[in-house]
Amino acid sequence: MRHQNQGRKFNMPPSQRKALLSGLAVAVLTHEKIKCSQARAKEVQSLVEQTITLGKRGDLAARRLAIAKLRNKEIVYKLFNDVAPRYADRSGGYTRIVKLGPRQGDACEMAYLELV
Repeated sequence: MRHQNQGRKFNMPPSQRKALLSGLAVAVLTHEKIKCSQARAKEVQSLVEQTITLGKRGDLAARRLAIAKLRNKEIVYKLFNDVAPRYADRSGGYTRIVKLGPRQGDACEMAYLELV
């Protein structure tokens, strides 16, 4: 039984899944908008929002937690110095998912994940 097991598996082992989500989160913070499947967008949205909240905290422990989650020091620097100060007066809801419809090849539901 899957009691209290949250999140999608994406049919891959946990290490691959963590790498996928951190890579998507880095892409969102780099380009501020990505196009991916709707399931992946919903899954990475929480990770991006958590890291932006860490960026708003701004202390050393938050920076180390963000590096552990994102695995990219340059993006963490951008997060703490550029992205997080934009949302200083906002208490959550930093991202938005815009649904695009099915993909041509396999009819997978696609979506944009973008920073507000």
